[in-house]
Amino acid sequence: MVTALPGREPLLRALVDICGPDFARQAGAADLVAGHLASFVAAPPTPRAVMDTLSLAAERGLAVVPRGRGSKIDWGTPPRGLDLLLDTVRLDGIWEHRPEEFTAQVGTGTPVRAVQAALALRGQRLAVDPPSPAATIGGMLAVNESGPLRHRYGSPAAQVDRISYVDSAGGQAESDGENGNPGIAEVTGVIVSASLRLQPLPAARRWVTLPVSTPLQVHDLVAATLAQLVKPSAIEVDLPIPGGGRAAIQPAGALAVLVEGAQADVTARARQLATVLGDTATISPTAPRWWGRYPFGRADVALRLAVPITDLHAAVYALRDAAGMAVPVRGSAGMGTVHAVLPGTLPPERIEGILDAVRGVLLARGGRCVVVAAPPPISTTVAMASRRDLF
Repeated sequence: MVTALPGREPLLRALVDICGPDFARQAGAADLVAGHLASFVAAPPTPRAVMDTLSLAAERGLAVVPRGRGSKIDWGTPPRGLDLLLDTVRLDGIWEHRPEEFTAQVGTGTPVRAVQAALALRGQRLAVDPPSPAATIGGMLAVNESGPLRHRYGSPAAQVDRISYVDSAGGQAESDGENGNPGIAEVTGVIVSASLRLQPLPAARRWVTLPVSTPLQVHDLVAATLAQLVKPSAIEVDLPIPGGGRAAIQPAGALAVLVEGAQADVTARARQLATVLGDTATISPTAPRWWGRYPFGRADVALRLAVPITDLHAAVYALRDAAGMAVPVRGSAGMGTVHAVLPGTLPPERIEGILDAVRGVLLARGGRCVVVAAPPPISTTVAMASRRDLF
């Protein structure tokens, strides 16, 4: 780490020269990543300044980690070392908006919510809804953070026309997006901007929601929903406190289906779906409180299960059996991708045993289970999701 090397003050002065006196500093107690404390924090204002910062870091052999708002800074494999946090907060704003082409180029440090508010004034939106409230464009793309809208529109990476980034040596480069060469998952360095495809802002939205108790019930209701021609934008499930046995009486979770479009069409489709799903289904213009939120916190072990939707219920049952306890589950029942929560107080070897058992079941079903986030020492002991695993 740079703290053990000579030349600390000259290095800080060099960062100040690049970023300005108020935007380069020694790191403080809040500048932690998976238990690693940075030595410096720098916030370059332009792509050119990002190039200069990473060139300096490469020359000095510094380990660099980009940071937006920090909402997902601890996700995935922890860094082996950390000398410099490169803050993207100043790389913000919609740099180019072409409403007639439904595209926009956006700075990587721009909060997603700010972009959505600006685009809404022109009747457009990004068809993304990352659950992290403070998510930036760069942070969302770096880990391909998807919310409920992925069901209809695909992941954020799939909606990228082009990204501009600075590689770890300080060179400027571009990628054509999810399937570019390199794809976003293979990009190393710092994303500075993204050209994104936009969608019309829907005139109306309706959520059809009904209580559910078991993963098998969810399976049947999802099948019934997909059999209808209602074109859902999202199908989400929340099973917050499942019981121990499959036949046990359990506190009700919920299944919610989002339909969007023109007012009259949305009303008709929502009523059609509610009729099919049964008397307990309700229609609302507002989302359930749990919609688009993660079921885990920083002190929890967050798992991501991805499996064909026909086998999602089997995966959830397998996780419960392996854990031997109630396991909250929330996510896309319409895509077979959900997050589950294990206590962060479990010993690492217990977590590994649960993972091994669940992966054995998922292997035969073409599914997978990865640890997205966990508190130390679990994150430094258990194999965490790689960047590729998040795409």
